[in-house]
Amino acid sequence: MFKALIITLSVLLVIGLAGFFLFYNYYNSMLEPVDASALDDYRIVEIPSGASTEIIANILESENLIRDELVFRLFVRRHNLGQSFMAGRYSLSPSMSLEQIVQKIQIGDTYSETVWVTIPEGFNVEKIAIRLDEIGLVNGDKFLELGRKAPEDLIKAFPMIGGSTHPDIEYQLEGYLFPDTYEVFPDAGEDFIIKMMLHRMEEILNELDYKDIIEEKGLSLHELLIIASLIEREARVDHERAKVASVIYNRLEIGQRLQIDATIQYILEEPKEFLLYKDLEIPSPYNTYLVDGLPPGPIASPGRASIDAALNPEQTGYFYYNYKYDGSGEHYFSKTLQEHYDNVYRAEKNLQ
Repeated sequence: MFKALIITLSVLLVIGLAGFFLFYNYYNSMLEPVDASALDDYRIVEIPSGASTEIIANILESENLIRDELVFRLFVRRHNLGQSFMAGRYSLSPSMSLEQIVQKIQIGDTYSETVWVTIPEGFNVEKIAIRLDEIGLVNGDKFLELGRKAPEDLIKAFPMIGGSTHPDIEYQLEGYLFPDTYEVFPDAGEDFIIKMMLHRMEEILNELDYKDIIEEKGLSLHELLIIASLIEREARVDHERAKVASVIYNRLEIGQRLQIDATIQYILEEPKEFLLYKDLEIPSPYNTYLVDGLPPGPIASPGRASIDAALNPEQTGYFYYNYKYDGSGEHYFSKTLQEHYDNVYRAEKNLQ
């Protein structure tokens, strides 16, 4: 009889251990993501104020975010977390483990709607401020204040803007805010958005390996961005950017004034479709019809293609270009002044 008791107890122990390990394995498997491959699948889930663990578990299971409601409740009880959950809207994915979901709700990592904003290539600081102000992301005046004179902590974080110190520059950050499409929170603020755009400019410059090239050309980063901004405002189609760059470099090399219309547009209060001769006589350090060399600073935010063109201009003999006015967005390029006059005549015929 004693032997039979021992056998019975042994059988029960084996059954108990087997049951324990089965449950242990099941429990751990239920902590895994519902679908580890659903990396882009996010659901917005509302956790009501005062919701019990049972209610939260039911919400998560109904959204197919956890494998087992009971296991969720056991996990929460085991780790004594039930009283620490915070109400709110959460962005959760089936690719998240149960523990990740619990942690997110515990720390109150709630979901906030983001805003997508596009800053086009060629926008200057004032236009950027207007665009961001119009959609409620910044106070335009505060943005312009930061753009006009960068605070010391910003210069320390982004040393590249330290070269933008010419006394005739109105906005120190002109040309340094990279034009792109950004996703930001509505309350991000002026400082955060400026840092984000400066960081993006740094990324683009590094991707283009700019340091060795400007050293070889004998340029500063500031001068590079000036040239890139001129290309951005003058070229209308990408395949001409490197050719426009060649004209700028060719003129600089022989000391010929750049005579770039976009620099006149920059100093006008309102842009004009056609410039007048009197516009070319406006006294300004940005008037490249009157001043030798480059203007004091960039005239717009250049995009990647224009920066690349400034780094890698075509090797041409061109010193002139003029807009075709034929709907192509292209220019006529000329090596001599006589060729240029002939092309101006061709363009005028295209306007008729």
